[in-house]
Amino acid sequence: MREYCGAAPTDLTRPSWRIWAVLFRETDLAGAFVIEPERRVDERGYFARLFCESELAERGLEGRVRQINTGFSPRAGTLRGMHYQTPPHAEAKIVRCLRGAVFDVVIDLRPGSPTFKRWYGIELTVENGLLLYAPPGTAHGYLTLRNDSELLYTTSAAYAPNAANGVRYDDEAFGIVWPADIHVISTADCSWSAFSS
Repeated sequence: MREYCGAAPTDLTRPSWRIWAVLFRETDLAGAFVIEPERRVDERGYFARLFCESELAERGLEGRVRQINTGFSPRAGTLRGMHYQTPPHAEAKIVRCLRGAVFDVVIDLRPGSPTFKRWYGIELTVENGLLLYAPPGTAHGYLTLRNDSELLYTTSAAYAPNAANGVRYDDEAFGIVWPADIHVISTADCSWSAFSS
């Protein structure tokens, strides 16, 4: 049974009443997807669905949301990462830029994966509205490309300090090509050990 605010439409086949989808684009990294919300545009602006647990489940992706986090960086060239949690606290992340722009990166740390030690990066901006799905077993990080950039991301597992880990953003084992100079990075993110398989 469907419920509607106000009067129910008389013709559910009209385009204005069709169900709008979340579009998933496969990346070169196994299990990582770019999510493109399909925008419903009218004179008010647009409406789009950002998250649908059942659509994630249909693709075998983790849809639980245990935490929603935000990160703000006032300066372009700020790098955060590359972070992950070890099992049994490994987490999937869904990342979106709320303002500004970032280069968002995922590294595959799963030894049995066909893309083990490969990375994928994409520019997320407030204008393009794209999201990135990072599967469990991957490290995640980003570089801000504009001043006053802010991200919002969901995680499928709660933060577990004893499981928190990371790899270096400049580790030659991965060879990430960052698109801009790095000006700000924490001491902790500079202190991760070199990756060993």
